[in-house]
Amino acid sequence: MRSLLITTRTVAIGLLAIAATAGRASGAEPGATTQPSTNQGLPYVYTDWKHFTTHDGLPNDHVFAVKAAGPKVWAGTEDGLACYDKQTGKIRSWKEKDGLPWKVVSALDVDPKTGDVWLGLFGGGLARLSGGRFDHWHQLNSGLVNDVVYGVAVEHDNVWAATTAGASRYNTVTGEWNIYTEKNAPMEEIWNYGVSYADGKVYLGIWGSGVLEFDVATERWKDYLDPDGEMEIDLYRDDGVVHVITTGVSYVDRILWVSSYFGMCRYDGRHWRGYYAHETGLPSDFGNAVKGRSADEAWYCTDKGLGVVTDFATDTWVTYTMDPKTHHGNAVIRRGTEVVKTVDMPRSIPHNYVLWAEFDGDDAWVGTSKGLGRAIGHGYYPRLKPPTEVAKAP
Repeated sequence: MRSLLITTRTVAIGLLAIAATAGRASGAEPGATTQPSTNQGLPYVYTDWKHFTTHDGLPNDHVFAVKAAGPKVWAGTEDGLACYDKQTGKIRSWKEKDGLPWKVVSALDVDPKTGDVWLGLFGGGLARLSGGRFDHWHQLNSGLVNDVVYGVAVEHDNVWAATTAGASRYNTVTGEWNIYTEKNAPMEEIWNYGVSYADGKVYLGIWGSGVLEFDVATERWKDYLDPDGEMEIDLYRDDGVVHVITTGVSYVDRILWVSSYFGMCRYDGRHWRGYYAHETGLPSDFGNAVKGRSADEAWYCTDKGLGVVTDFATDTWVTYTMDPKTHHGNAVIRRGTEVVKTVDMPRSIPHNYVLWAEFDGDDAWVGTSKGLGRAIGHGYYPRLKPPTEVAKAP
């Protein structure tokens, strides 16, 4: 699980963070957005939140992954799998005593053709829930390269598993396995953190190797690194991924969104844009994951809250946090470093240590270290609206 990795690499990451903070360059480069005035409109703010914990039926409050699929929402936790039925409002859970092959469910995806649920297991390999039955693959009975699985993605008839020793691709029709490591892919390091598939491309987020792109049609690789070659600092901003220690990748509307332990970024195929907490609405540079909603909007999951870029063109953000003393919620609208508006609410994210985000129509789901949150999108709208229109909304 991510907490284990953080513990084992605390010293190295801490030293890198100090150097990175000291060495970041200021000033805009080509591809960077400008900081506009506050009269360009307001983004949508989620103010209606519902929380789910073990009291509501979750097997565990530490939620690593969330996947929405039609009327169901799946959650992978530190001690079991959960399924929330939106029609009945009830949660069903599975633990090892219920047939779950391994207790820690660290990744999830759903096959859109079959409805099968694929589970990445932290230390237990790969599993599939199909027709009420669990099937299990691990290092001793398959071509899975490692049993510690951080990410899972369905690509047509194939399932990808991002592991600590490379990536595996399993063809569910032929039963064929492909393994990708430093021997046959441009991986300087083989610790795969995240995987995402869309539009014929598979993206891998790798600890120490930036982002890898796999073209399904040609089966060729392309790597995305920080071109300045400096691991300790981002010497030239917006020249590539902000850091090679990447933790999450999400591709939507021809835009690649990336999270790392030292900042976040966006790539449109030509221009990179780096994001840091000191100049945006990011609550922290330490990113656990990212989920892109469109070319303009992405949700960054960090160790100090949820940072949402709602409108790329105007650099507009909404930062969601929870007051640990009162448990009340707070949302801050920013453009660049300028605070536009602060919204207080009874609830927001369940905890500031955010591990995952998932979209469900106008709603959104957020997995944290202390529960699962559902943000209900009454009247949701993308990008911005004039303040007068926002004020008239019910």
